[in-house]
Amino acid sequence: MAATTTRDFHATVLNLLGFDHQRFTIRHLGLDFRLTGVEHARVIPELMA
Repeated sequence: MAATTTRDFHATVLNLLGFDHQRFTIRHLGLDFRLTGVEHARVIPELMA
């Protein structure tokens, strides 16, 4: 199993709340920011069981 990060946990919580973490962006100073960052955060299926 790959190492999990805080961003993975945030992506999982957003998924459980019904949000797509890849589409959840905020525009600030002309740039789009994601809550889970620009890195590839993943949803952790083991936490959803």
